[in-house]
Amino acid sequence: MSLSAFLRPTSLSLTLALGLGAGLATPAMAEDRELLNSSYDIARELFGAVNPVFKEQWEAEHGDSLTIQQSHAGSSAQARAILQGLKADVVTYNQVTDVQVLADAGLVAEDWQSQLPNNASPYYSTTAFLVRKGNPKGIDSWDDLAAEGVELVFPNPKTSGNGRYTYLAAWGAAAREFDGDQDKVREFMRDFLANVKVFDTGGRGATTSFIERGIGDVLISFESEVNNIRQEYGSDEYDVVVPPVSILAEFPVAVVEENAERNGNLELAQDYLNFLYTEDAQRLLAGFNYRVHDEVVAGEFADSFPDTELFKVEDVFGGWDSAMQTHFASGGELDQLQRR
Repeated sequence: MSLSAFLRPTSLSLTLALGLGAGLATPAMAEDRELLNSSYDIARELFGAVNPVFKEQWEAEHGDSLTIQQSHAGSSAQARAILQGLKADVVTYNQVTDVQVLADAGLVAEDWQSQLPNNASPYYSTTAFLVRKGNPKGIDSWDDLAAEGVELVFPNPKTSGNGRYTYLAAWGAAAREFDGDQDKVREFMRDFLANVKVFDTGGRGATTSFIERGIGDVLISFESEVNNIRQEYGSDEYDVVVPPVSILAEFPVAVVEENAERNGNLELAQDYLNFLYTEDAQRLLAGFNYRVHDEVVAGEFADSFPDTELFKVEDVFGGWDSAMQTHFASGGELDQLQRR
């Protein structure tokens, strides 16, 4: 046989080659994907319920194997961790400024609040009180929290978005009570802050102090958190008080685009946050005692949320930037009120 005849392809070799080429042209095999969500301190159980539902949906639609990791601490501490190198793909926080600091650093899009509905806040809450059964100190409103002999527990406003909401809610309620008289507001706030027995760094630490260490008469936290605690530890042990006036607490979310792109997770991260707006996810959120925007789900859970007048940070304090500078910066109102 000539060399040329030996090298001439046969029908069998052509078939094999075409088959091999077709195999190389097929889509890549399913990937092992991993997403990191940086979230606030008391959201562990919430995302423990949300993540498996999203995971199942994503894997069914994409064929990938997905692992969702969580990182939890006070939201400001979480934002600092990302600035220091934590490679989170998404953030799900409880305060706008903790997302904005990442946008200012170029890690999150400048227009992040307009990229998703409701100012990129898929759910919201307010500040409420958890008291021991029977409400022995007769706590009904913010006024009662400044009374002599009432011991309070809530997170440190310097380290926790939860704590900042509590402080601003108390200030805003006092401003309404005293018709904006700043001297009377500050007098109330001094008494209010003097009643704080423990300033934990985050919401979960404050819960531990109140529940497990038995400190304080009132735990002040998000309405969602105090209701979840009551459900977990028993309605025969604790009561929830929602004051007649309180603050609107938004829970902003955003893609950390620089990290998500580097991790190859940009589409995955966007889909994860979009999922939080779906009816299924909104129902899960409402089940964890968060107030939601979906009208159908909100109607289903209407009886779970008492009526309360909610004011916005923008309306009372001129926005978060102003509130942070005036109240929480070094030497600001909080520092001055705590001086004795």
